[in-house]
Amino acid sequence: MSEIVLAVENVRAGYGTIEVLHDVSVALERGTLCAIVGANGAGKTTLLLAISAIVKKRGGTVRLNGEDVSALPAHQLVRRGLLHVPEGRRMLAQMSVEENLLVAAAVRGAAGFAAIDGLFDRFPILRTRRNVPAGALSGGEAQMLAIARALAGGPKVLLLDEPSMGLAPKLVDEIFDIVASERAAGTSMLLVEQNARRALQIADRAYVMERGRITLSGSGAELLANDAVTSAYLGA
Repeated sequence: MSEIVLAVENVRAGYGTIEVLHDVSVALERGTLCAIVGANGAGKTTLLLAISAIVKKRGGTVRLNGEDVSALPAHQLVRRGLLHVPEGRRMLAQMSVEENLLVAAAVRGAAGFAAIDGLFDRFPILRTRRNVPAGALSGGEAQMLAIARALAGGPKVLLLDEPSMGLAPKLVDEIFDIVASERAAGTSMLLVEQNARRALQIADRAYVMERGRITLSGSGAELLANDAVTSAYLGA
């Protein structure tokens, strides 16, 4: 029987007087990749922000490894292994690539610092740019740093928000190769991605969001074969 590592149950959230999420429930099984697809404005980014406690939840429950973490602040979730790669990357722009990784690794102390050489092996372009300010990186380099920085924290669950946004096709391929490799290595991932076809191709399970609600779910293959999903999100 599969083990649920992240359970989101009837979560509501929004901004000011506007409620964006309406009783959203999703489940992520350990060692799998779950994709969330939908149009711009569907609430996908808000869902990740609510899970990671960057946006305050108005209701519902988030469980990590069976523990109710709904009321915990973001930094405590990070210490429990819930890492978020946000849309727009959000680097420490004045710090070097290596300094960004050191800051992220500090949450794990010596074990985190010891992992940095391994991250440079996995992201060789970052090794060549290790002393360059993060703000001077190209879009692809910055996205790789954002992912490497999250991995430095030793994630049990990795939330990825639009990792391919704004990248050239070759770099999109590299980013999806990295995501697939992490899934194969056993990292549990919740992926929000505008490139729905690519996301569904690598997803074990997937959800469709519309106007702050989950409207459809199934395996990645099932949603790829769904005529309504194809028409609405896959450009066919």
